[in-house]
Amino acid sequence: MALTIVQLAERLGAETIGPSDALDREIAAVQPVAAAGPDDLTFVNNRKHEAAAKTCAAAVVLVAKPIDGLTTPQLVVANVDAALIAVLEQFAPVLKGLPAGVDPTARVGENVKLASGVSIGPYAVIEDDVQIGEDTCIGSGARVGEGTTIGAHCRLDSNVVVYHQCTLGNHVVIQASSTIGAVGFGYTFFDGAHHLLPHNGGVVIEDFVEIGANTCIDRAKFGNTIIGAGTKIDNLVQIGHNVVLGKCCLLASQSGVAGSSRLGDGVVLAGQAGLADNIEIGDGAMIGAQGGVMSNVAAGAKLAWTPAVDVKEAARMLAHLFRLPKLAKELKRLTAKVEELEAAKDHTGRG
Repeated sequence: MALTIVQLAERLGAETIGPSDALDREIAAVQPVAAAGPDDLTFVNNRKHEAAAKTCAAAVVLVAKPIDGLTTPQLVVANVDAALIAVLEQFAPVLKGLPAGVDPTARVGENVKLASGVSIGPYAVIEDDVQIGEDTCIGSGARVGEGTTIGAHCRLDSNVVVYHQCTLGNHVVIQASSTIGAVGFGYTFFDGAHHLLPHNGGVVIEDFVEIGANTCIDRAKFGNTIIGAGTKIDNLVQIGHNVVLGKCCLLASQSGVAGSSRLGDGVVLAGQAGLADNIEIGDGAMIGAQGGVMSNVAAGAKLAWTPAVDVKEAARMLAHLFRLPKLAKELKRLTAKVEELEAAKDHTGRG
């Protein structure tokens, strides 16, 4: 879908800067500064990219403040990221979605309640006593377990599995091949073997949660594993049994949360961050990539390293670590000098 710069400005409520004869150019796509061509819109949401914007070939640049010396037309908006979302939605591919109704190859159990506009894709399985809210889409090959409730305007992509007696709120998105409500990793050892503890609880996923592909959220032993409203979870994330995530958390790929841990609102886990079991992470705390957290974390703390420490301390530790080769070389030199002095002392016989 092509739009002129003027049309984009109208849709974004943006101020236009640039020669009027250039504002009728059609925009066909959105690209970052380094890749933008003469038919593209690009954006600057960080001052370090301003210099690159002055030499890029884009037709128009989306900015929060006018860039001095930039000859390319500019669209000035209050929030570049918000405007960028709106622009990307304008240029998103139009895909043919599943039609409302149940595909003939799908299997639907007894006492299932489907609201208006629900789509059940090819070879999906909906077990007994399931309830699904209006305009929710269940993709091909997905499976929804007995007694589970799914709210309105949700999307479960292909091969998603939601086990029995789980609850999903409204506007929940779960991408392909993720699993919700599998038995957690809880064993006890006796009589010479590991014995699985029953997991009789469920999973509650609140409104506007988005879950990436191949992520697993385990059901609780008792009560519920809870994912708070507005939380966004990346691909390949593991959430253990009885975990409670607060509202609007962000969990990046390959992060893991062990059983019975509790995270406050707005917690951020970077890639491969790992949390031990039965710990609490305060509101707004941030754990850096590959951070390993073994104990409670205060609200607002920013940690990195393993075991995790304050990011400033982690930076100092890293700086010292990088100096070790130089220090080792200096130590070797000083050791040789001491040995030389000791040998000279022994030769002269002076004490």
